[in-house]
Amino acid sequence: MNFVARLKKDLTGDAGARFVFVNNFEVERSWAVGEPKLPGAGISFAGATVNRMEEMGALLAGEGDLVVLKAPMDPAFAAYLARIGAADGSTLIAEHNDPDAMVTEDALNSPELLGRLRELADGNTYLMPLGISASEEALAKESGLPLAGSTAQICKAVNGKVFSRGLVDALGLRQVPGRVVHTVGQLREALTAQLALGGRVVVKESLGVSGRGMVVVEDERGANRLLRLIERRGAEAPANLVVESWIEHAQDLNYQFVVSRTGGVRFETVKAAVLKNGVHQGHRFPVELPPVAARELAEAVEKIGRALHDEGFFGMVGVDAMLAADGTLYPCLEINARFNMSTYQSRIAEKFIPEGRHAIAATFSLKLRREHTFAEVESALGDLFFTGAGDTGVLVNNFATLNAANTGEGSFHGRLYAICVGDSPEEALAVRTEAERRLAEMAGETA
Repeated sequence: MNFVARLKKDLTGDAGARFVFVNNFEVERSWAVGEPKLPGAGISFAGATVNRMEEMGALLAGEGDLVVLKAPMDPAFAAYLARIGAADGSTLIAEHNDPDAMVTEDALNSPELLGRLRELADGNTYLMPLGISASEEALAKESGLPLAGSTAQICKAVNGKVFSRGLVDALGLRQVPGRVVHTVGQLREALTAQLALGGRVVVKESLGVSGRGMVVVEDERGANRLLRLIERRGAEAPANLVVESWIEHAQDLNYQFVVSRTGGVRFETVKAAVLKNGVHQGHRFPVELPPVAARELAEAVEKIGRALHDEGFFGMVGVDAMLAADGTLYPCLEINARFNMSTYQSRIAEKFIPEGRHAIAATFSLKLRREHTFAEVESALGDLFFTGAGDTGVLVNNFATLNAANTGEGSFHGRLYAICVGDSPEEALAVRTEAERRLAEMAGETA
């Protein structure tokens, strides 16, 4: 069975079920409503760009599956995916498209789309969101399609960093030095104790996402600056923070597994962050861990998976981990009990990255003065442009995000998501580096 068939079997009991993918990226924004925030940590983000990441679902859907999109795919990009055999499903378009809304909200405000979804209710068709919040539960109710996952209440509960830290303690897994802070009044003592151990300290919101909702504290001066801001709320104000030591020079890992409806736990993949001159380049795969770390990770998968099922959860799980410079594995920094970026690369890996090939999942951030067509991207990449199975180069797996932030009022920031494939880890990184140079040239950026 391929990745999607395995997922269907785990979550519905039927590998031949039909999924309607609803790729509500950064569902944490919904879960975090009403939760306490760190001062200054909730930096602005390009919501319109993030919301168009739902286009990645087109490369995940299997034959017979459907993907709900905010807008039709660019015809040239859709033709490219068809030509290389990267997209097997069909798309459903929300006729109401608010750039600042997640795809689920657009679907709920699109009567024609809701009608189409209701027609699909045959007892074997399921909504498959990236993550489940109250909005996805509302969509299930409106469409008559059951969700292939746990309740929103359970999903929110097990996705919190406070929950993750408590679970790691309960399971006896190796933990990054730190503690949980439930109220503002507990933060000063926690920061003082952690800084006393030496090195930097990171303070994280329980439901922060994508690097937001966290503050790195360098020293006592930085701690006092944060405390001045947050202690204005009063000692008894809720905080729900995790305070941890910053592990220097560690290898960031992300691994993915599935908890089935019946409680089975199945490992899928592990990926490692790639840095070049200290700058994040993406995540590489496949990854070969040292034997001891590999064994500890496998044990952690089983323990965490069983514990999540005991909480009532079933579905896809991604876990952030770290491999310290001395080989020590910290197997669980954070649980993301939802689809992860790795999920959207799974069928790509099966189809286009055979044994012996290597890849880096990359994000290219570009400052653009105007919209660019897919043909321009293909031309810019030139001989690096991925043309199908057996090829190396740059496989674009999301084009909509490149122009999503364009308002017609001056320059804007675009993103292009791609998988850079090579015959070795070094070649994959070289492909990524050269692709970035060529795309920046297309955008008119100068070194």
